[in-house]
Amino acid sequence: MHEVSYRACFKPQLPGFFIQRLTDIGDVVYDPFAGRGTTALEAALLGRRVVSNDINPLSKVLVQPRLLSPSEEDVRQRLSEIGFDTDADQRAGMDLTMFYHRQTLSEIVSLKEYLSIHNDPADSWIRMVATNRLTGHSKGFFSVYTMPPNQAVSAEAQRRINERRKQVPEYRNTRQIILKKTRRLLRDLKTEQRRRLEEAATTSAFYACDARKTEKIKSGSVALTVTSPPFLDVVQYAQDNWLRCWFNDLPVEKLAKRITMTRKLEEWTAVMQDVFRELYRITTPGGWVAFEVGEVRNGTLFLDEVVAPLGVVAGFDCVAVMVNEQNFTKTANCWGVGNNAKGTNTNRIVVFRKTGGI
Repeated sequence: MHEVSYRACFKPQLPGFFIQRLTDIGDVVYDPFAGRGTTALEAALLGRRVVSNDINPLSKVLVQPRLLSPSEEDVRQRLSEIGFDTDADQRAGMDLTMFYHRQTLSEIVSLKEYLSIHNDPADSWIRMVATNRLTGHSKGFFSVYTMPPNQAVSAEAQRRINERRKQVPEYRNTRQIILKKTRRLLRDLKTEQRRRLEEAATTSAFYACDARKTEKIKSGSVALTVTSPPFLDVVQYAQDNWLRCWFNDLPVEKLAKRITMTRKLEEWTAVMQDVFRELYRITTPGGWVAFEVGEVRNGTLFLDEVVAPLGVVAGFDCVAVMVNEQNFTKTANCWGVGNNAKGTNTNRIVVFRKTGGI
């Protein structure tokens, strides 16, 4: 259920570690930078209540459907009811032929148009899976060979990839691909886990707010926050998701302006200071924050050393800094970069506790 790709996401074992040790069943677990929803989904699977926030509304598209997952047969039936216009590629609004065979693109556009006016749990699930299958580097995706699915290259970059690999987009059966991915996502889901997901869906909250201004979240209500913010300007969240935004009718340019992206450490620090003040407000007395960051700028800047004082200024006690080293980083390998040579190769989690009052 966690295998939905997104830039700079952490593994479910990270939030699971803290959720199981620092909360009880029924407690509220929060992520202000939710991304693909790893914290939210893991919390729901463990019987906690979920509050999920990300300034990019694409996050809700990827997270919420997995709390009310339909059966494979429900998805199969719904897909059979959706009509695919063979000439829909003409309505794409841009040239996407460097990614897709004409027939495949017609199916994608037909599905996009259908989903723009249909939104029950089966439809939302199909939207989530289709969004995840738009581009990738195997025949399990709608596109010709391209970068991993968490990062859509530009149209011009894809043309260069096609020329270098001497490849032409082949037809991909979108219905079959959606069903195959559905089967993989659901195959290990046990009855008790499905029940917990359904329970969490009735109490969960999804927001698309600035993490510094979450007035809808009640003061003193969150038992644990597990999150990972943007690491300065290392990841271009809006641009890397431009095809996903197109499919979901989300404005990339506006999102790029809203998402915190800055090269200057001082500006990033000022934003994170306000985030910590808001986290302090919503955290219950005795509650926790696990704030995951990493090393950037070729290992010369360790963001845990920057983050720890910010939490203390906001009122938290800094309890620990936990470091998880990775021997293999898949994304670095895909780029042809030696592991532990560039990029972020460690999880550095700063753990805070609120020991004072609200």
